[in-house]
Amino acid sequence: MDIASLVQYLWLILLIMIMLGLNQRLQLKIWIYDIKSKLNVIRSLYEEDKSKVRNMLRNLGVELPEVIVERVVEFFTIEPVQIEPTDIIKRMDHLLRTAESSIKRILSGALPNIGKHELSLIESSLAILAALNIIYKVVRHYLILGERENNFILIMQLTYSMPQIMRVALIYHEALDSFMQGRPIGDGAGPLVVYNLLEKCEIKSRRVVDDTSIIEAYYKGRRVIFIKAEGPGSNVGHPGAVLSRVIEDLKGRVDLVITIDAALKLEGEETGAIAEGVGAAIGDPGPEKIAIERAASKYNIPLRALVIKMGIEEAITTMRREIVEACERASAYVERLIEELTPPNATIIVAGIGNTMGIPG
Repeated sequence: MDIASLVQYLWLILLIMIMLGLNQRLQLKIWIYDIKSKLNVIRSLYEEDKSKVRNMLRNLGVELPEVIVERVVEFFTIEPVQIEPTDIIKRMDHLLRTAESSIKRILSGALPNIGKHELSLIESSLAILAALNIIYKVVRHYLILGERENNFILIMQLTYSMPQIMRVALIYHEALDSFMQGRPIGDGAGPLVVYNLLEKCEIKSRRVVDDTSIIEAYYKGRRVIFIKAEGPGSNVGHPGAVLSRVIEDLKGRVDLVITIDAALKLEGEETGAIAEGVGAAIGDPGPEKIAIERAASKYNIPLRALVIKMGIEEAITTMRREIVEACERASAYVERLIEELTPPNATIIVAGIGNTMGIPG
């Protein structure tokens, strides 16, 4: 058989495969194999992290850490009804706080003698584990569904999404060590800016309300009330609710509110870039943010925002040098805003939003 005949036979076989859809079936099998291999990697990451958390609980004296891990990892919160928007923020806030207190009650029951800050590190470590678990279960769900139904489009979409999914899974895996050891993370940029500013102020009083620190200080003849989550545990506090309460206690006599938070950067933007704007810089599901907006609008208080940009991997892993340096620049930025926008004897609220793990105060 000459080469020309062989080529013709190959083209004929290829044509028959296309007509019968065998090429798509072969491609589907290749994609399914690729997804399964990546799914196994996610599963191994989850099992490795699960083992770390179990060992941590066992070393702290928990007799059956598996029971605690399974209970907390599978814990869920059902979103409030949205078809009737009346009081939806109040209902959402109630559900979020109930979920938070429920997890704390489960862990404090298993570890009655552990400190509050150490307990927060365990809570956050379990939250990381729960995130990995849900990634694994969702990918597995769509893989099984697509394979069972021979859904070419579903498997194709999942295949092309796997690089991003793997990236997120690896980020959570890397983040676990930071939370278990209580190291500052990128999301703590807001609290770190407040901590830096406090070193330049004359502190008058300090108190904690709702897991949130309120520090009254004076800066160049101005009264500044700093708000941040109570540290150094893994804690985001309730800055919106506390800020609203402070404004009400002052009967609205506040000249300026500044919120500082980490913000996810776009691809191509530099880590640590600082941007100024208007509004409440806080990335919660809604209750904390709307509390700030309502209080500021009620008394016509200018609401300024400052964000420090970073990627998701930088936000939930150990704080990098670029972010530490950006926090120093942001502190000077806040000082300039205070001096430009308010006269002496003014009252200003500065809220550092984010996880204050590893940051005192």
